[in-house]
Amino acid sequence: MRNGSGSTFSVIGSDVVITGNITATVDLHIDGKIEGDISCASLVQGADSVVSGAVTAETARLAGKVEGSIDAKELVIEASAHISGDIAYETLSIEQGGHVDGQFRHKSSKAVNTPSAGSTAKETSEPLILEA
Repeated sequence: MRNGSGSTFSVIGSDVVITGNITATVDLHIDGKIEGDISCASLVQGADSVVSGAVTAETARLAGKVEGSIDAKELVIEASAHISGDIAYETLSIEQGGHVDGQFRHKSSKAVNTPSAGSTAKETSEPLILEA
């Protein structure tokens, strides 16, 4: 399929289950279930979709369940998303209601630094749990 910008994209329907890794040079829209890692240019995940594996993409818009790490330059976590895994990003947006259970790492830094009351900022290895 071609979208308005002329680039190609592929759709994995809600009735499709894939066991194995997916590597694509095109944009992906996933509504089904993936049991494996995904590497693509741009990923759009439907609200009922489940991904059990690592996600690597230039841009990703996640609305379903992801059980695995995420590495994206531009990441949008929608309100219906439930992420269990560590996230590496350059830009990040989390809609109110989005759930993340994992650590965040900006691609230009080693780890998330969070100052606590009465202390200086230091690197932390404890998981960060967000519920918007």
